[in-house]
Amino acid sequence: MAGLITLDRGQEVTVDELVAVILARATDSKRLVVAIAGPPGAGKSTVAASLCSAINERDPAAAVVVPMDGFHLDNAILDARDMRKRKGSPPTFDCEGFEVMLKRLRAGGEDIVIPLFDRKLDLARAGADIVKADQHILLVEGNYLLLDQSPWNRLEPLFDLTVFLDVDRLELENRLVQRWLGFGYNVGSAQIRALSNDMPNADLVLEHSRPADFIVKN
Repeated sequence: MAGLITLDRGQEVTVDELVAVILARATDSKRLVVAIAGPPGAGKSTVAASLCSAINERDPAAAVVVPMDGFHLDNAILDARDMRKRKGSPPTFDCEGFEVMLKRLRAGGEDIVIPLFDRKLDLARAGADIVKADQHILLVEGNYLLLDQSPWNRLEPLFDLTVFLDVDRLELENRLVQRWLGFGYNVGSAQIRALSNDMPNADLVLEHSRPADFIVKN
């Protein structure tokens, strides 16, 4: 475990190794905020959930997942701004609101209500979850956590540990098409949705994210 903690920046690790690193760095007296970033389709939600489950098996109720997607702008706002087709791109999120929430979470000391995104309803639900005061490992997951562009670059000092999910670009494209097929789109429409919006967002993340402390091949 000690060797893992001193790995070079950008070192590739497995999820199991990452669990060990996080637990070694966590303390009961101070919250550890872990950023789990990557392009759309990289599996951030799945990896975050796996990490959370594995950590809580060893340190019960210590970890919680905090998704960035709860700060999606509502469809009505996107329609008014003619941005519905670019939903999921950086300007379609309330980054400033997300930043405020992260600062509150870092400070801790009380239960904090957070929003979540409902994919089936295609909207963010306010007050959908609670981060409890005694949960001291926060697994924050989202596309743009490491984006080196304003206003997203202001998030950098709010993370104690950063992780980037590395997935082959062609695999990302396949996964994103399959995602839209799962929502009832036909093959042509699914490909259009993936290529016209999701993949440009993925390329932005791949090309303009800061180096992470650890990389997970997913």
